[in-house]
Amino acid sequence: MQISHFAPRQFLPETLDLTDTAQLAPVFEKLETKLNAIASVADLEAWLRDHSEVCAALAESSSLTYIAMTCQTDDPGHEKAYMHIVEVVDPWLKPRQFALMQKLAQSPCFKQLPPFYEVFRRSVETQVKIYREENVARETQVAKLTQQYQKISGGMTVEFEGKEQTLARMARIQEEPDRPRRQAAWEVVTTRRLQDADKLETLFDQLLVLRNEIAHAAGFPDFRAYTFAHYERFDYTPEDCLRFHDAIAHHVVPLVRELQEERRRKLGLDRLRPWDLAVDPDQRPPLHPFAESSELLEKSHQIFSKLDPRLGDYYHVLRQQELVDLDNRKGKAPGGYQSTLSEARVPFIFMNAVGVHRDVETMLHEAGHAFHALAARELPLHAYRNAPIEFCEVASMGMELLAAPHLPLFYSGEDAKRARRDHLEGIIKFFPWMAAVDAFQHWIYTHPGHTRDERAKFWLSLMDRFGGIEDWSGFEQARAHIWHRQLHIFEIPFYYVEYGIAQLGALQLWQASRRDLPSALDHYLAGLRLGGSRPLPELFATTGLAFDFTDKTIAPLMRNVKDALVELAR
Repeated sequence: MQISHFAPRQFLPETLDLTDTAQLAPVFEKLETKLNAIASVADLEAWLRDHSEVCAALAESSSLTYIAMTCQTDDPGHEKAYMHIVEVVDPWLKPRQFALMQKLAQSPCFKQLPPFYEVFRRSVETQVKIYREENVARETQVAKLTQQYQKISGGMTVEFEGKEQTLARMARIQEEPDRPRRQAAWEVVTTRRLQDADKLETLFDQLLVLRNEIAHAAGFPDFRAYTFAHYERFDYTPEDCLRFHDAIAHHVVPLVRELQEERRRKLGLDRLRPWDLAVDPDQRPPLHPFAESSELLEKSHQIFSKLDPRLGDYYHVLRQQELVDLDNRKGKAPGGYQSTLSEARVPFIFMNAVGVHRDVETMLHEAGHAFHALAARELPLHAYRNAPIEFCEVASMGMELLAAPHLPLFYSGEDAKRARRDHLEGIIKFFPWMAAVDAFQHWIYTHPGHTRDERAKFWLSLMDRFGGIEDWSGFEQARAHIWHRQLHIFEIPFYYVEYGIAQLGALQLWQASRRDLPSALDHYLAGLRLGGSRPLPELFATTGLAFDFTDKTIAPLMRNVKDALVELAR
């Protein structure tokens, strides 16, 4: 990784150790002194630039320790550095940042700031409203527990056919035509996951207690209400989410089950089983887009350059500064993410590539996030260089769809069509899973004191409502615990419906691109450049999209996707 500051520091010393609270103390004393002396809006805007510089530097320091820890969860040094941030630096920072935000909100000049600061002002007022000093220790405990989830998940391996394998590598077998081998692989992975089920349930029970305490201390009736405020969801409500679930059950679940019935017929089976869901229904071998991660990098770069030279230039930054860690390995945390290094104002992409088509989709997805970070890097406020998640995911999911016509760079003609069809089917299948994960959390956090058995029973009811037609006979325990694999439930509660809202935006972008690609890309980049400086509906509107997740939007989009699937099947 090769990074440097986006702009020279004007306020912070270059030699400052951002992990040493003794060195940070004078920084916050100076910020407080300057804030107390503000006499004009111009003074306040200058102070906000200084504060923004401090926030960006601290955010980058935290991101770097998280990146190092997730890249090698079994490295004691990386774990120690990350836990120092969690246990020492963050608890020290939170009350000091809050004190500054409280003083800022009380400043007469704060309400006189020009309209550009409208979203920032709303955010500060919310932070001040929900902050409680006694919650800092609880939040530290939550962070430590979620790191344990990372460690448990990252440490899961299995013995299969005489070799130790990560679960990510085992997933590749589910795409192979050899059904007995698929079943054997699925069963060994499922058995391994269940070995840690009790440990994960205990960890989750501890998280529940802490999160409920956090909500009540902040004056909220439950953690759901607290989280909607904490995530600054100003533009929709829990009730809107519940209606979203209903719309998915009505418009999407029947389509998913129809596709699964078609799969069952093509495979010639009496009933689908869980190990029959990823294999190609025409019994073709798995898509194999690349052999080495260097090939994934190069061909992705070609796709972005063909799509739009501006995107090609953005991707060049990633490659030139080595801002990627792609390969799966033992000890690496699961999943994929993009993290912005806020002072350098560059993105970092983390993946677990094993040579399957999902890796291509993940690269396109995380590159969309990376483009967002680069497009918004000129914004003066650190707070504005991050957008609401509902729009961040439009950037990433939209890029998956915009780039799809260029998949022939990875595949022959027929395999490229197959990859595009698989992608669209995956989008359809995602909505019911998202609804189940989100509905599960709505129930969990509004039913305090529930038992593990009640939790499992409710999860199973959601599987009946949103699940497919596959038969889980003999694996009922596995079905009751498959939510354990969804890291968001443990690490980032309620952060999942955003994907559904954003996917509707991405599908609208895809429809626009089929009509006029250059115009769609111009709108896309215009939206990204706004970062988080405007309210969510305005970010969607700038990108040419409706901020709507009701039947009105979902029904026609599902028809369009179904029509596209028919075209790709020809």
